[in-house]
Order: sequence, then C-alpha cells, then structure tokens
Amino acid sequence: MELEINKPCIVLLELSEEMGFPIGFNTYYHTHLFCHQGSISFMFKNVEMQCRGNEFLFWFAESQLKDLVFSKTFKATILLVEKHFLYDNIPDQSWSIDAILHSRQYPIKQLNDKNDRQRVLSNFRWLHDKFKNREHRFYEEVLKLQMRVFILEMWHTFANEYERRKRTLQSGSLYERFVHLVQENCMTEREVRYYANTLSVTPKYLNFVSKQNSGVTASEWIQRYTKERIILLLQNENLNIAEIADKMIFSSRSFFTRYVKKVLGVTPSEYRNRLG
Repeated sequence: MELEINKPCIVLLELSEEMGFPIGFNTYYHTHLFCHQGSISFMFKNVEMQCRGNEFLFWFAESQLKDLVFSKTFKATILLVEKHFLYDNIPDQSWSIDAILHSRQYPIKQLNDKNDRQRVLSNFRWLHDKFKNREHRFYEEVLKLQMRVFILEMWHTFANEYERRKRTLQSGSLYERFVHLVQENCMTEREVRYYANTLSVTPKYLNFVSKQNSGVTASEWIQRYTKERIILLLQNENLNIAEIADKMIFSSRSFFTRYVKKVLGVTPSEYRNRLG
C-alpha cells in the first residue's frame, strides 16, 4: 500500500497478512498497533521480537526496524501519527521523558484487561475522528488537544507496567540499580562519582561492574542516557536553549553548548536547524 503524496497526519488502518503496512510508514509516522489475533515478528534494534494477540506495539518513526513477518491469522488495528505532530503535542509532564524512553526500550506491552483494550481502540478512533472532522470551526486547536488527550490516555493505560518494571530495577543487582539511577537522574547528574557514592562503591568499581555486565562503562551509559534526553528536549519547540540548559542544571549556556557538541557532534542551534 502506498501513502498519499500529501501525507495525512493521522492514519487509521486494519492490517492482515494480505493488507500490510503502507510503504515508507516508518520514515514519516509513529506506529501504534493493537494485535487482535495471530502475530507479527520483527527485528528491533537487531533483537528479534514478536507481538501477539491482545498485545500493544509502539514504534517511533525511524526506528531500527526490519524483517516484518505476519502469521496467517494476523489481524491488527494501527494508528499512524505523523512524527512532528506527535512530538509537538507531547504534554509537558515530568512523566514524558521517562515514558518515551521506556517505549523506546520496550515496544511491546501486555493488554490483559478488557477495559484497557477497549480504551486503546477507542483512543485510536477518537483521534482519527477529530482528524477527519475538518468542518469544525476550531479544527486545529481541537485536533492538537485530542492528540494530548490521546498521549495521556496511553500513559495512563501503561503506567502500571512502567512502575512495575521500575520497581524490579530498583531491587535488582548493582548494575541494574545503577542503570535505574542513571535513567532517573541523568538530567542533572552526569558524573560517575555521584552514582558510585549513591551505591556505596568506588567509581572505578562501578565502571568495572558496568563493563562486565554490558560491555560499556558507567560513564558511557551516563552519556548515552543524557544524549537521549537532550535530543528529546531539543525536539520540544516550546523550550528555548537557555531553558533546556537550566532544566539540566548546566552552569552556563556556553557549557551546555560544548557538552551538546561533544555528544551530538553539532551545537544545539545547529541540531534544531536540521529539524527544520
């Protein structure tokens, strides 16, 4: 299936083995999928995964995605949301960055409760209905508000899973607790010493444990998670660069600029200019 030349910002489709994804969908759209029956197998960041009946699947646009295979009985409802439209309307909540990063790492989520399944499918329809209702006098404002409601409803639906996984990490091994701490604190804490002190070990030992468990040092993990948060904040056009530097508690905008140049290879302004 091919997309229109002028791509709609919201697309609602029924998928099956015969009717697959639109060509180029992963380039332009974030994908929300509810699997009714059968399964879809795929490679995500070089890891083989499978989404089955009564499971929800979310892929960010431009995800490292390949080798999609449908089972013969596969049936699913998908909602595609244009990538910039979703990012521009993410509610400014403390939950937002953690929820986004959680979805990047764990794209498949269980929907065992019938009410949750109905909420997700209703959420799909409500957003699509608002998109189609172009006669509404306040069309753009209503559509943007519905996009925010959609995101909040999805966060609500999967909050328990997120909190459960978070508690598991908190009570896990030293390495797992370190990763959890980095996810929670890297917005403002970017030194290995902080995490080592919190975990009552030396920075050298923490780097050793991290390297043994993941092949990556503690300092590299901190930089990776910080980089992801910087990217998300720079994509939020409601924040200027000085506000982002303050949010991440950099001592000055110039120091923030140097740090971003180090991890992204470009300055904050250059990165935003590339976004168009």
